[in-house]
Amino acid sequence: RKEYYISNHDQDNPKIVGIALENWKNLTLDGKGADLMFHGRMLPIALIGGTNVKIKNLSIDFEKPQISQIQIIENDTLKGNIVYQVAPWVTYEIKDSVFYNRGEGWEMRPGSGIAFEKDTKRIVFNTGDIAVGTKGVTELSPGRISVRWKNKKLLPGTVIAMRSGPRPSPGIFVHKGKDISLEQVKVHYAEGMGLLAQLTENIYMDGFSVCLRGKNDPRYFTTQADATHFSGCWGKIISKNGLYEGMMDDAINVHGTYLKLIQKIDDYTVIGRYMHGQSYGFDWANVKDTVQFIRSSTMELWDTKNTIASISAVPGDTKTPIKEFKITFSKPLEPEIDPTKTAIGIENLSWTPSVTFTGNTIRNNRARGALFSTPKPVVVSNNLFDHTSGSAILLCGDANGWYETGTCTDVTISNNKFVNALTSMYQFTSAVISIYPEIPDLKAQKKYFHAGIKIENNTFETFDQPILYAKSV
Repeated sequence: RKEYYISNHDQDNPKIVGIALENWKNLTLDGKGADLMFHGRMLPIALIGGTNVKIKNLSIDFEKPQISQIQIIENDTLKGNIVYQVAPWVTYEIKDSVFYNRGEGWEMRPGSGIAFEKDTKRIVFNTGDIAVGTKGVTELSPGRISVRWKNKKLLPGTVIAMRSGPRPSPGIFVHKGKDISLEQVKVHYAEGMGLLAQLTENIYMDGFSVCLRGKNDPRYFTTQADATHFSGCWGKIISKNGLYEGMMDDAINVHGTYLKLIQKIDDYTVIGRYMHGQSYGFDWANVKDTVQFIRSSTMELWDTKNTIASISAVPGDTKTPIKEFKITFSKPLEPEIDPTKTAIGIENLSWTPSVTFTGNTIRNNRARGALFSTPKPVVVSNNLFDHTSGSAILLCGDANGWYETGTCTDVTISNNKFVNALTSMYQFTSAVISIYPEIPDLKAQKKYFHAGIKIENNTFETFDQPILYAKSV
């Protein structure tokens, strides 16, 4: 059991870890095709503090996923009644007419679902997150359930992945590493993301995939959240030749984390706080790192940057993970950088990576395809975005809700193929390519948020959705 605070996941500790590789150097873990099957709720692989570490030629899966897969057998839309068949690997229990999915050490009632076409495994058009029939159910026979549930889009044969909210652990967790490689690694299921890497320098992926077990896999889903996610990394992130399908969120998301400036102690010193409930407990910066400040309401940056002279966690009780930092800067702060005057976010520019995302296939997933929020160069080329149910590419930035940094200044999107993206609507998804920073007071904004975005030589096969939406560029 290990105590790990993992960005963009539930901060429940300790975590049961299958393989914990801590502080290794010059290590290659070659699975030689091994299929690692995990049980219960756990973190399969943790790579902590490693340097020049390579993991290759293995796959990760769980015997009993927390997602309940069902198939619609009958749909009486006049009576508002549906009969569905539960997948044979799902262990369920009905208590007080409520459907619960069960596994080793866990039990949960699904709260929403994603509907897939039976033959194509694409998400049913214009459905998104749907309500599911788990209350007031009747078991007609083992595995066959009848329930009052009305949704005319759920034709007989439709397959639904019924899910709930928790995301305790990714398939692979990388923390404070350097020069990390993942080659020919497959994640077939994880209760969180496929890969979560944080506070790490240089990550190389070739053939890393979050995918099904081929065309004949009876499952229609993979991970509960993003396929790959990078928080507070720097150096280079290279992702190529991957297959990302069936996941319940984005294929890739690259960002940092804004601290909210909550107190200005003097002209040099402030208190900053992690604000999102799934992102805290880990370091935010080092001495000599460069930072910048942003007005949360208009997402406008102050022109001057600063460097950190000292940083320390604000002590709480012994059971409280890191949420606040006392930061002293090398130069005095401008008078207007004051939380009593306006809401302010603090961004660590030193912990921002360049990204190369090329030769990947993203298909049949919930939410969006690829998200990038970094001022360093981003190249998105020669990828296939095939039926992503939200936007294929999103350039965001948010110092109000998710607190995910930051501005993009050099993005090239070229030679990609987009096939019927945006079949459903999700947060920030206004076009196939959506440039959508979250700006509460856009009318008051005087300076653009994003810049330097080039879109060229791409192919769009689409229906009636716009190709591009751009705000504050």
